[in-house]
Amino acid sequence: MRICVVGAGYVGLTTAATLADFGHEVQCVDIDHVKIEGLSLGFVPIYEPGLTELIDKNRKDGRLRFSSQVKESIRDYPVILIAVGTPPKEDGSSNLSSIHQVVEIVASTIQEYKIIITKSTVPPGTNEWIYQKLVEMGLDEDRFDIVSNPEFLREGTALWDILHPNKIVFGTKSDRPIKVLKKLYARGKAPYIFTSLTGAELIKYASNAFLATKISFANEMARICDAYDVDYADIAKGLGTDPRIGRHFLKAGLGFGGSCLPKDLSALKDSATRKKVETKLLDAVMAINDTQIEHYLNKLGTVLPDLAAKQITVWGVTFKPGTDDSRFSPAIALIEQLIQKGSHVHTYDPMVQLQLADVSSFADQYESVNHSDVLIIATEWEQFQKCNWSEVKSRMKGAFILDTRNCIDGKTVRREGFIYLGVGI
Repeated sequence: MRICVVGAGYVGLTTAATLADFGHEVQCVDIDHVKIEGLSLGFVPIYEPGLTELIDKNRKDGRLRFSSQVKESIRDYPVILIAVGTPPKEDGSSNLSSIHQVVEIVASTIQEYKIIITKSTVPPGTNEWIYQKLVEMGLDEDRFDIVSNPEFLREGTALWDILHPNKIVFGTKSDRPIKVLKKLYARGKAPYIFTSLTGAELIKYASNAFLATKISFANEMARICDAYDVDYADIAKGLGTDPRIGRHFLKAGLGFGGSCLPKDLSALKDSATRKKVETKLLDAVMAINDTQIEHYLNKLGTVLPDLAAKQITVWGVTFKPGTDDSRFSPAIALIEQLIQKGSHVHTYDPMVQLQLADVSSFADQYESVNHSDVLIIATEWEQFQKCNWSEVKSRMKGAFILDTRNCIDGKTVRREGFIYLGVGI
């Protein structure tokens, strides 16, 4: 199949690379000329394990190409896969300006039948709007099909998720494109779920909303465990063995972040509000998440009431390990609150050098803790869990470790003379 992927961001690149590896002829286009030029030379602008190698392999084999000729590519390829960004606006709704731009181009360039697939996460009703908009702009309904095909990728394991999906969701208005759609992911063995355009959009939002709910539930349970001096890890183990609940997304910590869960919850709430539907559960999920940083800082305040002028090292800047993505990272929100309290903040992250006023970012993990009063673990990178705690203790001035991910062994660091703090442990 010949496929044009519009958008060379995270979803676009991972999707384009894997579709090319499936044997399709893929052209990935973007209006960012600098990004496209770099990709054409083999420079991948994002970190995702295995992605650079997969792009390089398929680029050299001629199955994957990059271009900034957006209009020409959309005109020439029979399958158009839209993977542009839909970032949040200040009011929580989705910014669909990039989607609108692509629709305008499609309407002005279609000369023969095309299947137009929306991979971007969009609010319910967006794909119906695309369909109606193209009709309003003079396109005959026989010349195109609109398909909603949401992604379910986890940063850090995105390629695995595409190669081993647990489901493939397609929303359509007719059966006409189904035969072609099944050829897209012919190598996969996951079940297909066919639904309406809006049904597919809501499957994506419902999935992320439920995962966020599990995280906030875990964090609230950890607070209760903390009050009763109970190890939340035992509670999580008990919950995880119940097949009705499952073990995933039950780990307590600083809260969820990244480019998906916060954005998608806000967009879902906005969409529901537009239909006059109350979202009490979603509101509670977001409220718990929004207070997690405060809760951990209050925990630190029980042993160190005044953080002004204290030197604090924060390990971890990305919103999760295995990625260089720091968008909506709880770690950065934590750092900003420490600065507001007058702390001198040092940071270290294996993937990101944080560029933030009043923050000293280090390239060496151990140098970052020199003379610090407190060490905060904000992202659970494996190297933090396996570091030399004796060396850390010898470099620090203070002895406090605040583990906001409950990821390191408290007994080990206590043996080195640290005062170890977490929530629900």
